[in-house]
Amino acid sequence: MSSCSVRPQAAPRRPISVGGRPISQAMISREVQNHPAETPVGAWKQAALALVLREALAQEVRRLGIAAEPLADADGRRETQSEADMRALVEREVSVPEPTQDECRRFYETNRTRFRAPTLYEAAHILIGAPRADEAAYAAAREAAARLIAHLDERPQDFAALARAHSTCPSREEGGHLGQVRSGETTPEFEAALDALQPGATTAQPVETRYGHHVIRLDRRIHGEILPFESVAPRIAHYLGEAVRRRAQAQYVARLLARANVVGLDIPAPDALGVH
Repeated sequence: MSSCSVRPQAAPRRPISVGGRPISQAMISREVQNHPAETPVGAWKQAALALVLREALAQEVRRLGIAAEPLADADGRRETQSEADMRALVEREVSVPEPTQDECRRFYETNRTRFRAPTLYEAAHILIGAPRADEAAYAAAREAAARLIAHLDERPQDFAALARAHSTCPSREEGGHLGQVRSGETTPEFEAALDALQPGATTAQPVETRYGHHVIRLDRRIHGEILPFESVAPRIAHYLGEAVRRRAQAQYVARLLARANVVGLDIPAPDALGVH
């Protein structure tokens, strides 16, 4: 048989162990389902790293004689004993200082636009509903919306009456008025149309969304103001504290793995590690 017809076999993976304790291929195969990745190799590496980290932490728990009380979350899910012990180990070994008021203030001043209140829109619309999957109905809905826009070009005062007669949205009972909506509360296409309109104007073309075709009128736009530091300081402190905690945990895990005698697996940089 020609050697060209023989499929080359993949090189066998190196046996993995932590402090002399093996991490078998069967263990990794079972763990892979918990680590979705773009490629099977990527999933395998993530699963192997998770098992190596778990074993290194378990060995350190035994070395230090740590025994913790398992905790339950708000949904009543309770930690296993090993999870509780590993959590207690990390809490004991990782010291995370609370961010100071000055650090929070500097973050606020550098990122003020991140703390803007949502923009408010007062708007009305006429929805000609149709599912995108029904091409004929969706096209017919667009034509109907275009006819309404042409009518409104001549008689803008008819908006409420047209909404009551043609809209498939419950807002038709209010003449199409939506009241005040916040940024993020409508579909991206709908909000983009609101952002492009001047107050008092109506869309020149039907606006397509998954619900159908909309004729939109913007009545008023209220730009959100920058929130004062005092109202966002707790959120900033939590964000900065979590960032510091993740870095400190990653550094601790990297040091732990460096002295755990890991064989058969390349350990990534500290930024790719973490304990949650």
